[in-house]
Amino acid sequence: MDNLVFILELIGTIAFSLSGTLTGIQKKMDLLGVIILGAVTATGGGILRDILLGTLPPKAFINGIYILVSSIVSVAVFFYIYFRIKGYRKIIHADFLPISLIADAIGLGIFTVVGVKAVFDADMVLNYFIPVLLGTITGVGGGVFRDILAGDKPYIFVRHIYASAAIVGALISTVLWIPCGQNIAAIVGFFTVLIIRIVAIKFNLNLPKVDLPEENKTNE
Repeated sequence: MDNLVFILELIGTIAFSLSGTLTGIQKKMDLLGVIILGAVTATGGGILRDILLGTLPPKAFINGIYILVSSIVSVAVFFYIYFRIKGYRKIIHADFLPISLIADAIGLGIFTVVGVKAVFDADMVLNYFIPVLLGTITGVGGGVFRDILAGDKPYIFVRHIYASAAIVGALISTVLWIPCGQNIAAIVGFFTVLIIRIVAIKFNLNLPKVDLPEENKTNE
């Protein structure tokens, strides 16, 4: 299981670093900024989870493979866009956006169940709340850090069903973990998150929010 988890973490790292890289390019960051944003997106949730679990230093700092992989992805994507076409925004939206959204959904599902596993491995399952919370944080934390550093409202608060998908997947994975075993629990949790995200993307589904009349909106 440990080898499988490592492979899944690498896949999730690639997926999230791609998301962070594209955001950095869209924000006209330089190469270093793009690399940092990609790494933060890929590892931020796991780092926050480890800190809350008391696992210090965080796993991402002990094993440099995660930051190395995210940096390679960031550099490769950056220079592909840099040398291919000057009008990179067209490439991002036409070619990379669908890939980025699917990759992000895969990363979210992977890191959500990895977060749940980390809580069980640390014997911190005092109730369902802890693995669900830390599974969700692991899944969405990097994206929140990415959006804050990029100067945007965190994506999970404004568009699509994102954090909610992680919560549902983490809850299902937690409930199934002991009676069904960690393999089945992780697989079902992952596909739950992935399916919810894909459906939300395809049909542009969002949670309800208050749309204030223009005159009542406060200046942001």
